[in-house]
Amino acid sequence: MTSNADLAARSRAAIWHPCTQMARLDAVPPLPIVRGEGPWLIDAEGQRYFDATSSWWVNLFGHSDVGLQRAIAQQAATLPHVMLAGCTHPPAVELAEGLSALTGGHLGHAFFGSDGASATEIALKMSAHHWRNLGQPEKCEFIALRGGYHGETLGALSVTDVPVFRDAYAPLLRATHLAPALHEAGSIEAIEALLRTLGGRCAAVIVEPLIQGASGMRMHAPAQLSALRRLCTEYKAHLIADEIAVGCGRTGRFFAWEHVQPALPLTGPLWPDFILLSKGITGGTLPLSVVLTTNAVFKAFLSDEVARGFLHSHSYTGNPIACAAACEVLRRFRDTDLLQDLARQSTLLRAAFAPLADDPRVQALRQVGTVLAFDVPSGGERFSERFHLAARERQLLIRPIGTTVYLMPPYLIDEVTATWLAAAVRDTLTDTLRSSPDA
Repeated sequence: MTSNADLAARSRAAIWHPCTQMARLDAVPPLPIVRGEGPWLIDAEGQRYFDATSSWWVNLFGHSDVGLQRAIAQQAATLPHVMLAGCTHPPAVELAEGLSALTGGHLGHAFFGSDGASATEIALKMSAHHWRNLGQPEKCEFIALRGGYHGETLGALSVTDVPVFRDAYAPLLRATHLAPALHEAGSIEAIEALLRTLGGRCAAVIVEPLIQGASGMRMHAPAQLSALRRLCTEYKAHLIADEIAVGCGRTGRFFAWEHVQPALPLTGPLWPDFILLSKGITGGTLPLSVVLTTNAVFKAFLSDEVARGFLHSHSYTGNPIACAAACEVLRRFRDTDLLQDLARQSTLLRAAFAPLADDPRVQALRQVGTVLAFDVPSGGERFSERFHLAARERQLLIRPIGTTVYLMPPYLIDEVTATWLAAAVRDTLTDTLRSSPDA
């Protein structure tokens, strides 16, 4: 049997790992995972690790989920792929119709991409091209929010405000107008002032509803989103809701945007003009993203002129196997009591972690749905790295963002698991701070 050390050494030599300083891999060797079962990942020597962040926020129902396996296998045996330009297939149609139904038909058109960053690129291009087709080419500028994250390709990075991702590539990026994040005081007033200053040149405002993820799980109230929707309507700018991280039930509803008006169905004017989905849409199995938009946006591209169409694609657009996995995810939300169970799981996590609110080492314990986070101001040098390594010793796979510890686990939380998680996180924090260079 291959050992952990052997796999880690071969990985260091052959793989350029994402979001990783390769010079640190001797100190922080990659964890060799060979198997997954439920919320657990298992290394080459049989050690288990609880996947507390759902493998970059993608895994919903646990690893090796039987329903997802079945859907993928059936589709792979039937139609693994066909191009979506000039062709169509049942899983793509079913997925597009199912997502439209979840918006009451208000976002009735689905465009497929491969990942979250490509969904952002698609929405930005689609918004600007929409205005161009309507004879308003000057509407080609974008407003993004401080601390927002929308992907790392050049277009997506242009509306991302996380310096560690953005700064090295700043000379390559399109200029974007930054406004205060929605959790900051005076944000709505500042966004309105910026829209007024732009004088009709703003194509769209992009926002992460309820939770800004990569900048430290910074959370805001649904009322801020409602106010932002009204502003975009008034100033005739599109509103892009990036639900790549927070969609598919993470906040307790399928779309985070549904918290804007909990008494469903939402009325048309309250929905954003675009919703972006990826990550959890296939339950952590295959890469897929979806851009949902309105009939008003769609109609602007209808013409006999090819150049007025939306000419964006990639070879695996709307891959049938990925769409089949996503259809199984939607079926789980539609045909089971999953949303009610998520409310129960959220309550269990809140109760288990509540004592941390009184821990002097911890600041700003916060939670939306099954996403929970807190800050450790006294974390010291390389806090994230040290916490990650200490957590491994307690069967926990978790990667803090700077000095922010967060959990976004698969939807498999019971009372025993919640209690164990809280104890493991607390003990990991103690171990990490004990090892701090500043201690």
